[in-house]
Amino acid sequence: MSSNAPADSAHLIDPRGPRFAAAVTAVLLATALLVGPAPGWPVLLVQTLAFAAGSLLGLPRQPWGWIYRVAVRPRLAPPGEPEDARPPRFAQTVGLLFGLAGLLGVAADLPVLFYVATGFALVAALLNAVFDFCLGCEMYLIGRRLLGGRTHGTAGRA
Repeated sequence: MSSNAPADSAHLIDPRGPRFAAAVTAVLLATALLVGPAPGWPVLLVQTLAFAAGSLLGLPRQPWGWIYRVAVRPRLAPPGEPEDARPPRFAQTVGLLFGLAGLLGVAADLPVLFYVATGFALVAALLNAVFDFCLGCEMYLIGRRLLGGRTHGTAGRA
């Protein structure tokens, strides 16, 4: 698929899935921040691995998205309109970078890096979970516009 091609049905997702994943992410990141770097790094590691799965393997393999598809979605009405998976997948990549930075802060004994990186990821997750505003998705769309690409199947939330 070319970068300017519209999203086909294989790349469309239920837009409620990323919001559910953002809620789980927010809980995990808030927990890591509340307990601090030493006891919080395993929680941050779990979330960073979830970001890695979503970014590198695709949203269907992201664990919180899988839980949504298997346990939550069957209990809901069908989604109104599916959305392009590329912006949320990019958001997972951004989250992965923040998670890795937070873990680097723990490994390098730089607690400020842990708190700042984890805090930024938490703010982005909360924006999506609470306000249905995907910051990483918007970054993706802005990048596409700046690079001259069309934005078919926009994030649909801002």
